[in-house]
Amino acid sequence: MKTHFFSFIVSLLTVCVALAQTKEPVIDPALPNVLLIGDSISEGYQKQVKEGLIGKANVYKNQGNAEWSGTGIIKIDSYLGETKWDVIHFNWGLWDIYGWEYDHEDRSPEAYAKRLDQLVTRMEKTGAKLIWATTTPGCKDPEKTMQNRFKKEVVITPEQQAKYSEAALEVMKKHKVEINDLYADILPELDKYSLGKNDVHFNREGSDFLAKKVIAAIEAPLKNLK
Repeated sequence: MKTHFFSFIVSLLTVCVALAQTKEPVIDPALPNVLLIGDSISEGYQKQVKEGLIGKANVYKNQGNAEWSGTGIIKIDSYLGETKWDVIHFNWGLWDIYGWEYDHEDRSPEAYAKRLDQLVTRMEKTGAKLIWATTTPGCKDPEKTMQNRFKKEVVITPEQQAKYSEAALEVMKKHKVEINDLYADILPELDKYSLGKNDVHFNREGSDFLAKKVIAAIEAPLKNLK
């Protein structure tokens, strides 16, 4: 009995030490609040952004994967909640371009733009500074999830992606939303940072690279806050 109890105490202490060693930011009510909205690309850099802005802002990420813009329409109110946001850094794009589970939906650039317009209009009501992250590049070969799970060969050319990017930028221009051009930043480094020619995701170094760009984009408006 004592052996089991001793083992339990040791395990509990191990967990406590591990938690103490993590760099989870402490929420400070005196600091501005920043919300990240996005898919798995933003999930890859959110931790680094939170750590990079410790002492400057409380950084939150929408729960789970924000998927395509249609998911955003459904969940935007829950993402925003009741928090007073100072900066919202956001993106929807890859899911609209590739489809995945939403392949049957209207994901045309025109429909995409209409949904983004609704989303930006809703976020504007928060009074937060809005920053649009351009959608990172599609992969060069048939995307692996569409190929493996849905048995479809889907290759998105730069020309095809440009139609979505242009549609999004027209919306952002209309609403005077600041642009964080992650697409242009990482494109020259794609071979270095990509997980593969059939994968839209990035390795750790790639996520770190994006995180630095996101931190820089967020820090600028934070300096203007009183």
